[in-house]
Amino acid sequence: MDAGHKIDIQLGPISIDMIEENLYLGGLAAAKNLEVLKKHNITHILTIDVCPLPRNVTEQKYLVTRFIQLSDQPKEDLLSCFDETDLFIKEGMAKGSVLVHCYFGVSRSATVVIAHIMKKYNLSYFEAFDKVKSKRKIIFPNLGFVSQLKLYKEMDYNIDYKNMHYKIYKLTLAADRVRKVKILPQEYHNLIQPDPDVEQIEPEPNVYRCKKCRRVLAAESNLIFHQNNGENCRETYFIEPITWMNVTQMDQGKLLCPKCSSKLGSFSWIMGCQCPCGTKVAPAFYLTPSKVDFSNVIKNVEITC
Repeated sequence: MDAGHKIDIQLGPISIDMIEENLYLGGLAAAKNLEVLKKHNITHILTIDVCPLPRNVTEQKYLVTRFIQLSDQPKEDLLSCFDETDLFIKEGMAKGSVLVHCYFGVSRSATVVIAHIMKKYNLSYFEAFDKVKSKRKIIFPNLGFVSQLKLYKEMDYNIDYKNMHYKIYKLTLAADRVRKVKILPQEYHNLIQPDPDVEQIEPEPNVYRCKKCRRVLAAESNLIFHQNNGENCRETYFIEPITWMNVTQMDQGKLLCPKCSSKLGSFSWIMGCQCPCGTKVAPAFYLTPSKVDFSNVIKNVEITC
């Protein structure tokens, strides 16, 4: 029995497949087997798993290894790793051969390889999936990873922080963490947008103001839309969380104007809110239209010398 088909008593059959020249996809049993690695001339190993490879592998002088700690769960954020994994794969293929692996080489590592193939050949998820599956029959990314790959294509294979669906995706991930720990973890604080009322060199012209005191509350770019009869619904103003809201320490509450304390709306990380159109939005940060006014008059301009 050759090195590519031996059995690891704990992990089962050693499984490794060449997706294209210098790029392999496999399971942990293959990544741990030095004989298999040498047979396939592996010089770079990308691990997407809950535990890193053992030292007898990572300390091999001829190997470059990278570890991304991530479980095979639909709500895990693998999308945010695609830039890093794609660069590692490209650099590894230029210098030798790359093995991308998770525990079985079915979901997490397959997702990373599919993302690389999508970007390299400008393919849709389904086209890249078929291309990789033709080389490794057992791949099966979980549904959460499939959604992330489709969003990756929508963003033209780069993280676009202004993309509406990406904003919703990240807020949904944050809401899941809030559900578990009751506050917004520090790593998600970058989702809280700057206060548009603060003086700026180039402020957005289209803003929403408190109807009572005229304070700027949100910019047009802060709006998060959902569809109603094929159009962006504006029956309620759903927006990104903004610093003045103070939403990091509670999972729900009222939104009060920071200047005059008028009630403007509410927020809920977990329960969300049902729009008058009938759509459930979660998480939800919303301003009641009757409490705010739309304005396109620029006032908060920072003067520079």
